[in-house]
Amino acid sequence: MNYATARLHMVESQIRPNGVRDPLILDAFASLPRELFVPEQRQPLAYIDKGVLAVEASGDEPARYLLQPMVLARLLEAAEPSQADNVLDVGSATGYSAAILSRIVAKVDAVETSAALVEAMKKRLSFVGASNVDVHEGPLEEGVPSQKPFSLILVNGAVANEPKSLFGQLADGGRLVVVVRKGWMGSAWLFEKSGGNVSGRPLFDAPADYLPGFEPKPEFTF
Repeated sequence: MNYATARLHMVESQIRPNGVRDPLILDAFASLPRELFVPEQRQPLAYIDKGVLAVEASGDEPARYLLQPMVLARLLEAAEPSQADNVLDVGSATGYSAAILSRIVAKVDAVETSAALVEAMKKRLSFVGASNVDVHEGPLEEGVPSQKPFSLILVNGAVANEPKSLFGQLADGGRLVVVVRKGWMGSAWLFEKSGGNVSGRPLFDAPADYLPGFEPKPEFTF
């Protein structure tokens, strides 16, 4: 399979037609080998117009997925990343989104839930030259408070409710993009902080799997 051709097709048939115009975002998607961030047996699926399994479920760790390329690109377009941004990447899984961001912004702090995910991500990021990414281990919903404030937060998956636990890590004027999911379908949201207050608005329908720590809470019935 010619992955370079598949990558170009992804940009021209999935991303650009959905309103993504930022040249930095388009260049990042066009140049970064997405196939390196999924298991070898799934590399031929890396550029399909769907989320792709990135990490198999293991023990207490659920399976993890890369966001659909169009969803990730549109979230970034809405967030308007710049070369001055300091970004928190929540739930980067194998590091694809962190690597994309590394080609657009000044600094990325990525957080994952286990030492195994962190070490695997570090190796991939080093391989693709993403030297401006630091990877941290910890609960996703806690972010990386030691590195706050962030001018931009990207949440790589669905949350059942507004991720208020991360709002305190936004700088004033900062933006947070995420998929808020109710039932089977989610909606991409952009949250912005101004004067200490955070307001949000929906952007577009978006499929995504729940991230650990952001799933719906069990409901008790009597």
